[in-house]
Amino acid sequence: SNVAPSEGPVGGGTSITLTGDNFFAGVTSVTVGGNPATSVSVSGLTSLTCDTPLGTAGARDVVVTTPGGSATKTDGFTYYTTPTITSISPNRGLVGGGTAVAINGSNFVPTNTTVAIGSASVDGVSVGGFTQLTGSTSAGTQGYQDVVVTTPYGSATLTKGYYYATELTAPIFAGATS
Repeated sequence: SNVAPSEGPVGGGTSITLTGDNFFAGVTSVTVGGNPATSVSVSGLTSLTCDTPLGTAGARDVVVTTPGGSATKTDGFTYYTTPTITSISPNRGLVGGGTAVAINGSNFVPTNTTVAIGSASVDGVSVGGFTQLTGSTSAGTQGYQDVVVTTPYGSATLTKGYYYATELTAPIFAGATS
């Protein structure tokens, strides 16, 4: 009925606890995404622990097999990899902060994810669909700054991806007159 924690790195080794019914010393296998888990230990009829195997990114089924049959927790464990950043929008804002930003990429995790622009944190970080983060800039240092997304499974940097300005001006065309 439950897998906790329900996410971990693709490298495996996450200790998970499965709860349900009719677990007993006769558990013959536990698989995550079709690969055998290791260090399986049954704790009575309703709980067992094991370590996740190597996997591939995405949600994977967890299957417990006993002599009496098997049970599947569909998409019971999600493997994550190191995040990536492809863009930030807008890519500039005032040094005083307060600019709402959206960061696009991949492998963003809904929990324990932080974002920094230079040495300033991004406030109110929210993950949408594992491919976009939103938040609001804090006060920062003028100039180009790196954007860094950090998850429990690694970090990604968009080098000089954001510009803190003292003022924002309207764009002009080269050679245009007022």
